[in-house]
Amino acid sequence: GDVLQDEFKSIKISLTDIFVCVAESVAVMSVDLGSEWMKIAIVKPGVPMEIALNKESRRKTPVAVCLKENERLFGDSALGVAVKNPKVVYRFLQSILGKTADNPQVAQYQKHFPEHQMQRDEKRGTVFFKFSEELQYTPEELLGMILNYSRGLAQDFAEQLIKDAVITVPAYFNQAERRAVLQAAHIAGLKVLQLINDNTAVALNYGVFRRKDINSTAQVNSVSANGAVSTIVTYQTVKTKESGTQPQLQIRGVGFDRTLGGFEMELRLRDHLAKLFNEQKKSKKDVRENLRAMAKLLKEAQRLKTVLSANAEHMAQIEGLMDDIDFKAKVTRSEFEALCEDLFDRVPGPVTEALAAAEMSMDEIDQVILVGGSTRVPRVQDVLLKAVGKEELSKNINADEAAAMGAVYQAAALSKAFKVKPFLVRDAAVFPIQVEFSRETEEEDGVKTMKHNKRILFQRMAPYPQRKVITFNRYMDDFVFYINYGDLGFLGEQDLKVFGSQNLTTVKLSGVGSSFKKHSDAESKGIKAHFNMDESGVLILDRVMCVSASLVNFLFFFNPELGNTISSLFGGGSSEPTANDEEEVTPEAEKDQERSEKREKSAQEKPETEEGKEGEPQAEEQKDNKEDKAETQVRLFTVHHISGEVQSDYGTSRLQDLTDRDLEKQEREKTLNSLEAFIFETQDKLYQDEYLAVVTEEEKEQITGKLSEASNWMDEEGYAAGTKELKEKLSELKKLCKAMFFRVEERKKWPDSLAALDSMLNHSTIFLKSVRLIPESDQIFTEVELKTLERVINETMTWKNETVAEQDKLSPTEKPVLLSKDIEAKRSLLDREVNYLLNKAKFVKPKPKDKAKDKNTTSTENSKANSTEDAEKVIPPKSDDEVKPAEEPPTAEKKDEEPILELNPAENTDTGHSQSTNQSNIKIILT
Repeated sequence: GDVLQDEFKSIKISLTDIFVCVAESVAVMSVDLGSEWMKIAIVKPGVPMEIALNKESRRKTPVAVCLKENERLFGDSALGVAVKNPKVVYRFLQSILGKTADNPQVAQYQKHFPEHQMQRDEKRGTVFFKFSEELQYTPEELLGMILNYSRGLAQDFAEQLIKDAVITVPAYFNQAERRAVLQAAHIAGLKVLQLINDNTAVALNYGVFRRKDINSTAQVNSVSANGAVSTIVTYQTVKTKESGTQPQLQIRGVGFDRTLGGFEMELRLRDHLAKLFNEQKKSKKDVRENLRAMAKLLKEAQRLKTVLSANAEHMAQIEGLMDDIDFKAKVTRSEFEALCEDLFDRVPGPVTEALAAAEMSMDEIDQVILVGGSTRVPRVQDVLLKAVGKEELSKNINADEAAAMGAVYQAAALSKAFKVKPFLVRDAAVFPIQVEFSRETEEEDGVKTMKHNKRILFQRMAPYPQRKVITFNRYMDDFVFYINYGDLGFLGEQDLKVFGSQNLTTVKLSGVGSSFKKHSDAESKGIKAHFNMDESGVLILDRVMCVSASLVNFLFFFNPELGNTISSLFGGGSSEPTANDEEEVTPEAEKDQERSEKREKSAQEKPETEEGKEGEPQAEEQKDNKEDKAETQVRLFTVHHISGEVQSDYGTSRLQDLTDRDLEKQEREKTLNSLEAFIFETQDKLYQDEYLAVVTEEEKEQITGKLSEASNWMDEEGYAAGTKELKEKLSELKKLCKAMFFRVEERKKWPDSLAALDSMLNHSTIFLKSVRLIPESDQIFTEVELKTLERVINETMTWKNETVAEQDKLSPTEKPVLLSKDIEAKRSLLDREVNYLLNKAKFVKPKPKDKAKDKNTTSTENSKANSTEDAEKVIPPKSDDEVKPAEEPPTAEKKDEEPILELNPAENTDTGHSQSTNQSNIKIILT
């Protein structure tokens, strides 16, 4: 029995370990990646949705990384270095992701942060930061470091590994910018489940907690972030084949102003503070030429902006701003608003653009929801309220954390480890994308000319995820087509410059002519290019194939090299394509997309002839259904990327090297702190009575000398020593003090350990005495079992008495013979023997009572009398731990007080009624 119990315990522990291992990898996270701050949220078993706190126990973390002498700092620690050495701190990287070196946004960044040395990457055409001759980092690599740090914060908070994440990006991010974020996440070792637009994440968070209010009637809301981005979103229940009627949000319109936001306000305020300091003329130098002083002013401007949102005026003050000169000046809210007057005038712009994109008026908007930290600026709220013409603005969501919480809900929905209530999300492409190609045509007079064709692939505000297919049916040889952005006339002149090149890529197909010659007997049905805009809003060219009609053969040739070629099509993209399989597209959503596209085409285009339909995009599923069943996909062509931004071949090795270096540094600091703490704590313990009692003067003098020697070494060489040397020094000291610590710990454990052993001996003895009082006819334990328990009790008692007596003869400075582990082993052995007997008793069935052969009344009465007399003989002193005589049958009120085990209950076989008062009914009561 005891062997089986031990085996069961070991099996139970193993199963627990398995479940823990499974649970360690199920948590997911989200990162609300803003320009200045990031918020991290997690979902794990038992924790539905929670914001992860950083190491300073704050709910948001600055998006900043410090690279200093092979040391990396993040968040608030990095900002702390920025005011001392701004050259080594990188932040606000979002604005230069996926930008070429000649982009106005790059020049603007260089103007704001002149301390950084930025150079052109000749291979990619983008920029990189030159930290030193040996160390050069791209914005994607720096952002990858920050995302890796955010992953570490999430893992520390969740107490388990996390790989899956949903990351928010601004809705106005184009293809290059989205791919740059994906590349940064890849460098960080994150598996991106989806890039979600930040306002879409806010809308999802808003809808999830108002699910009951959503019905078949569309509700239209406007989400405004910092006044820089506005989104029109509708909520409505829709029917799906998979899960029935479910709520859905659909993005209908987006308007934005890239350079409008809280950071621009902070820069204005910083320059104003610099002007005030120069006017005080406490220094002959211009503070604007001092990079460190300007970093201090920016930090103060950030604080001042927040304070002025709630106060009419505030005193800005910085100690030792420049040349040990303190700065102090009063700034009023009216002065701040005057500095940003032109910015406030631009706030209504995104709202107007969003309404125009959605083809709606403000009267159709039910409410306007504010989100983002800068919406707390009173003037921003006043301007927005006036622009929308509503009585009030909705402030019923957390402006800082709504995007992170919405994104983590989407992460849980996309993860296979969690089951959440479905909430359908249909985002929209802000920028249209089209395919352009040229084809030689012959006029009536026989003159051949080149005709340039354009086909809209995804219109502005087209919903995604969505697949499209374009068929080229007049090409018989190798040809080229271009994937470009469509009409961007809704962007201003400055926004167009910031946007960059309108060419996504140029695709050259090779092998077309040879394929047609090889399959000349098959009728060509055209060349199909399959496109996919996935859940992250990233466009991917899945494949290009030739389709022919054949009544005999159904062949499908797949080119395995195509996937690797496609992965490098679009500039600034991920090294791993994120194309989805067809079956991953929701059928209901696909049909909705097809119906929407059909309506758009019928409204905008006139019927064309078969010749004019070349290159016309169609939804993939719809087009394939129309094809003749005899059509065969006969060949995939090789795709060459010959223009557009070249994707860099990033690896994680450099980031891993830095991560390993950080871990090594943390290990060294941990060892250094442990050594320092051990020295000081042990020196202090040598003056405590419990330690003085167990050491001799010689031993104390030796330990004290070694500790003093180590302390001096720490002051002179220790703080520059390596991890290995520090560990060796700590190990040497611990080995020296091991015997002393052991004696002290043992003396501390004795009282509780001996008390537990005495209690076990007492209970075991009482149990044995009680069991031996059971009549032989009712006994369920064998004599061997009882003698075994008796032997263990006696041996344990003897060992305890002899060992305690021997220990009392020893000096406290000698090695003890009474060890806590031995006491625990003896107690466990005794406990196991008792439990074996108890477990046996639990499963014993009562013996059936034989019918009395002699039914003489006198004999029966004598038997009853003898039974009563026998019962009285075995009545021991009253104790909960001892055998009790039979009592009256328990009433309803006493059921909870019934014994654990009732041996041989008396039973009248003639009447079926209990006769416990007349028969021997012995109960064992255990505590």
